[in-house]
Amino acid sequence: MYTASHRSHIGRSAFLLALIMTCVAGYSERLLAAGPPPAYTKEHTITIDPTPLVPQSWWQVPGITPPLWVLDPETSDAYRTTETRELKLKPGQYKFISFTFDFPFTVNLDGKLEYSKSLDQCVEGRGTQTLVVLCKRTYPHGGQRDAYYGNSEVGDGTGTR
Repeated sequence: MYTASHRSHIGRSAFLLALIMTCVAGYSERLLAAGPPPAYTKEHTITIDPTPLVPQSWWQVPGITPPLWVLDPETSDAYRTTETRELKLKPGQYKFISFTFDFPFTVNLDGKLEYSKSLDQCVEGRGTQTLVVLCKRTYPHGGQRDAYYGNSEVGDGTGTR
């Protein structure tokens, strides 16, 4: 048997539940009407191509790919330079790391690559979605090819990159 206070409590509870459901429905409509997520949360497909590196080695992009520095490189899950890899990267700053060479690069809001002009001797792909790593090391960064690589141009077929 319900008393008047029980009926009053049930009525208030039903009213509050209806009010909460209306608010939730209105909030959901606003979220759906807000449109696509901001550009900085969109993942872009970036291709990393280290295949010009001779001899083959391993590489990583910290926090994205398997780690490079493990006790036994032969059993490592780190990516090898013998194949290209597609990574899903949000706009932001990243770092390419190999055993002998590392450099920062940026994925901009349009999903295009940016990196320092001082790396032009050994990295290609600025303004694209493909990062090509051509050299195992780049010291010094004076814009001139390191004597280690000889006097000829990158891609001359000598296999001394």
